[in-house]
Amino acid sequence: QVQLVESGGGLVQAGGSLRLSCVGSGRTFGWARMGWFRQAPGKEREYVARITWSSGTTYYADSVKGRFTISRDNAKNTVYLQMNSLKPEDTAVYYCAASTSTLPSTRPAAYDYWGQGTQVTVSA
Repeated sequence: QVQLVESGGGLVQAGGSLRLSCVGSGRTFGWARMGWFRQAPGKEREYVARITWSSGTTYYADSVKGRFTISRDNAKNTVYLQMNSLKPEDTAVYYCAASTSTLPSTRPAAYDYWGQGTQVTVSA
């Protein structure tokens, strides 16, 4: 059983920063990648960023490139999302996810395990 627990969400003004954390527990070996997704009310879940667990290679959605940074600490089974220059359109519930597949994918269906989500609200 794998559990992912996010933390670090909150309310911030536009232009501010937040750092999200996601700690994994349970059967964490064999992870190929971890990702961050977000979902705003009335919208589909949207890919934000992903990181290859072994190499640390990172990938980003165009909407967050240059503002967000994904990183991981293998020893702590933790992935982070540093969010800078936040905009009101970044408001959403943010989810971390883990996948055992090595195939590059931005689709939620490609991820096996999900956290419960953490709310990020950016005020104008």
